[in-house]
Amino acid sequence: MTNTDASDARDRDADGRARNARPRDGLGRPLPYDAEGVARQPEGVVRTPDETVAEAQGLLDAGKPFHAHEVFEDAWKSGPQDERALWRGLAQLAVGLTHSARGNAVGGARLLRRGAAAVEEWAAARDSDHPYGMDLAGLAQWARELAQRVADGSGPVDARAEAPRLGGRGA
Repeated sequence: MTNTDASDARDRDADGRARNARPRDGLGRPLPYDAEGVARQPEGVVRTPDETVAEAQGLLDAGKPFHAHEVFEDAWKSGPQDERALWRGLAQLAVGLTHSARGNAVGGARLLRRGAAAVEEWAAARDSDHPYGMDLAGLAQWARELAQRVADGSGPVDARAEAPRLGGRGA
C-alpha cells in the first residue's frame, strides 16, 4: 500500500482534518465499520444552559457519559467566557465516568478528581453552588467518592448505575 492509499483509507473531511466515521458504542469506543453503533452526538450545538443540563442528564441516565461529555463540551466552547471553566469541569466529570466504565482506573480517577476541583473552584469564585439548579458540591462529592472506589481497584463501573444527578431544572 502506498502512502496515498493509506491516507485515503483514513477518515478526513474536505479540509483534511481527521473525522472518525467509525460507529461507536455507548461509551464512545470505536467499533468496526460494519458494526451498528450508538448514534453520535452532533457537534457544535448551541443550547441554553438549562437545555445543556437536561440533555446531559438524559445521556448520563442512559449510561452514555461519553455523549454527555460532548454536550458539556459544546457549552464550554460556545458559552460565555466566565462559564467555560464550569462546563469544562462538568465535561471532565463525564469523561472521568467514561474512563471508569471502560476500566481505565488511573485516567478515570484523575479526571473525576480534576472535574471535582474545577466545579468547586468555579463555585467558590462566584459564591454560587447551584448554577442552573445543579448541585456542584454534591457533584464534587460524588466524583471524589467514585474516584476513590475506582482507584482502589473496584474494576469497571456501570456507567448507568453510577450516573450522578446533576440536579438541574428539568433533569
